[in-house]
Amino acid sequence: MKALLISPRNQYSFWTFAESCRLVGRKVLCPPAGLLTVAAMLPPDWQLRVVDLETRELTEADWNWADMVMITGMVVHRKSFKETVAEAKRRGKTVVAGGPYPTSMSEEVLAAGCDFLVRGEAENTLPALLEALKEGKTRGVFEHPEKPDVTTSPMPRFDLLRLEDYVVMTVQTSRGCPFDCEFCDVVNLYGRKPRFKTPEQVIAELESLYRLGHRGEVFISDDNFIGNKAHARALLAKLTPWNQARGEPFAYGTQASVNLGQDPEMIDLMTEANFGYVFVGIESPDEDVLAAAHKFHNIRNPLVESLGNITRNGLSVMGSFILGMDAEKPGAGERICSFVELTGLPLVMVNTLQVPPDTTLWKRLARENRRVVDHTSGETTVVPQLNYVPLRPEADILSDHRLAWDYLYEPSRFLARNYRYHLTIRPTRAASAKAEGRPSSRHTAGNRGSLDLHWRSLVAFLRLCWRQGIRSPCRVQYWRNFFGMLKRNPSRLRKYLTVCVQAEDMFRIRATMRQRMGAASEKHDSHARAAAASVQEAGSPQAKPVAQAAP
Repeated sequence: MKALLISPRNQYSFWTFAESCRLVGRKVLCPPAGLLTVAAMLPPDWQLRVVDLETRELTEADWNWADMVMITGMVVHRKSFKETVAEAKRRGKTVVAGGPYPTSMSEEVLAAGCDFLVRGEAENTLPALLEALKEGKTRGVFEHPEKPDVTTSPMPRFDLLRLEDYVVMTVQTSRGCPFDCEFCDVVNLYGRKPRFKTPEQVIAELESLYRLGHRGEVFISDDNFIGNKAHARALLAKLTPWNQARGEPFAYGTQASVNLGQDPEMIDLMTEANFGYVFVGIESPDEDVLAAAHKFHNIRNPLVESLGNITRNGLSVMGSFILGMDAEKPGAGERICSFVELTGLPLVMVNTLQVPPDTTLWKRLARENRRVVDHTSGETTVVPQLNYVPLRPEADILSDHRLAWDYLYEPSRFLARNYRYHLTIRPTRAASAKAEGRPSSRHTAGNRGSLDLHWRSLVAFLRLCWRQGIRSPCRVQYWRNFFGMLKRNPSRLRKYLTVCVQAEDMFRIRATMRQRMGAASEKHDSHARAAAASVQEAGSPQAKPVAQAAP
């Protein structure tokens, strides 16, 4: 059997990071990890070819070669997914679908033309598909009533990738989350009881990436890395010596809940293992909104204090916000802007609510006759469209969304916030040891693992200097910040510049939004100026909140 494993094209969104990828000489941010795991479960005599439509187009040679098409994706891939299935069927191919989108919207996926559909996780459902194929069946839906034991999950087929296409490699160490936020689809897809790979499994996956030549960033793509702290500690105890023994070829990022900020010991273990940042779902600065969304851990753990603790102890934070939830009151966009200025977070994702299928919220809105299924796209940033009937005017929500992006990613304001934030992060462990005259086994930069990466970094830096240090109206500010970081917190200069690179995508999203507003832009500009004045008046955030949040 010759199987073509396809990952659909993404919509342009926050997570595309197309400009950042171009600056560092790569095609796309990260690979389709789920496909690589599925590939490892297929019979050894099958011939496999992975095509990530983010990195290249399908060719006539691909189609002519394949006996079967296996496709996966999330709701955000919905359009490209269905187009690819239609083309496969036009060419007479057998199509197998699996992953979050087929699991959550099975009837739609089957209607699109898929012959076989695998619902849920592949470890305990794929065997039934393989048996059906062996028996000569031509259609079927397969699912298993239990969540699989992920210690049975095989080593992903990283060898099927062109590693040089990607900025970041992904490794999963657990599935599931102990929290039950109303709007989140993690629980219905993966359950509330986290399941874990063994530390030895994770190390084996990292060793595979290392041997294949990857150097640089690895994203631990768990739903919540600290969902079980005992597991996280056990993994870090293995990960730290493995990474250090190889000269720290990998630097890590992950997702974590905000209660990480109340556990300085865990933060210390993570930075020792060379974690550099965490993605945190903040969602809203308003407690009423958090309570209505069942995000109670963001209330129990004071947000500003927790985020400040994470920063002070050496991890940077990428925050996420959602506009449009039921308990939200007017002025939500301005309150998000004030909160971001108060905490100093440079890189934040401001979304409008897209209700994921099969979530608690999805079911409640169906009961209330407030769901709009046709607008379900998973796109929440660049061209947001609500797939539900909100309790406050949709126009106000979208206006708040545009206002927040316009305010937060005005280039000069962003550069100022990014600079303040990175001055507050404590120096790296190696820099601290050197300053105190202590010996250190740590390398000065955990992701300098090869000459290739060194030259890519240099080229990226020169491109950034051209864009922000020469062409930009903020060029004087860029160089002032650069030399300020070099003088005041030099070990964090690399991280500061990395976020400057990522900001190129945020500036592009802001510009795209302003362009699409057309005739409404003048009115919006007036509103944005008034909102900016309101944010400033609320506590002079440009001048002092970072010192309050993360001294």
